[in-house]
Amino acid sequence: MTIVVTADIVGSRLLPDRAQAQRVLDDAIARAEHDLQLADRPLRPTVGDEQQAEYPTLDAAMGSLLLLQLTLPDGIECRFGIGIGEVSAVPSAAGDIPEGPAWWAAREAIDRVHALQQRAVPSARTWVVAAPAEGATAENDARLANAYLLARDQLVGAMSERTRRLTYGRCIGATQRELAGAEGITQSAVSQALANSGASAVIEGFRLLRLELPSASAS
Repeated sequence: MTIVVTADIVGSRLLPDRAQAQRVLDDAIARAEHDLQLADRPLRPTVGDEQQAEYPTLDAAMGSLLLLQLTLPDGIECRFGIGIGEVSAVPSAAGDIPEGPAWWAAREAIDRVHALQQRAVPSARTWVVAAPAEGATAENDARLANAYLLARDQLVGAMSERTRRLTYGRCIGATQRELAGAEGITQSAVSQALANSGASAVIEGFRLLRLELPSASAS
């Protein structure tokens, strides 16, 4: 079983400078991967505005995608479809083409995000689908993950760019004092921004994903 991700840029056709948006996204992916290496194969462009990645666990995928969401600046957002299942490769003249139930599940997941955005949950950005062959346990894992992701995306989507930076910093182990110095604000302002935005819940949820994190303190 492998965890795969298909991602695309929200409203990519409406962006005034698509090439610049791709450079910003590439930089954000590189930063998140540098700060906490979780992917077996990090997000890389495939065709158009689509990206694909592979992860060893569902926790790793959800943690990595959170860091990416937090590091993206205002004006650029992504949708993520996470698939649970088997993967294979189809040989071609241009190299192996990723294939298999996990990728089909990821495509179904990102289609689900599109549908949610257009209806009752415009803040939705991430969804998980388990391939049918993975059975009841994987299906239940996906259901529980989606309950978490709906709430997480709502909180992250409502944050300002600065609050996302602060949340990112806390997730990777920076202290509030260090973040205050980097932003040129007081430690009290950092604490208030995190508390008022619901960031503390996002940070604690990130830690509960059982990832190998840097040590962090509250100060």
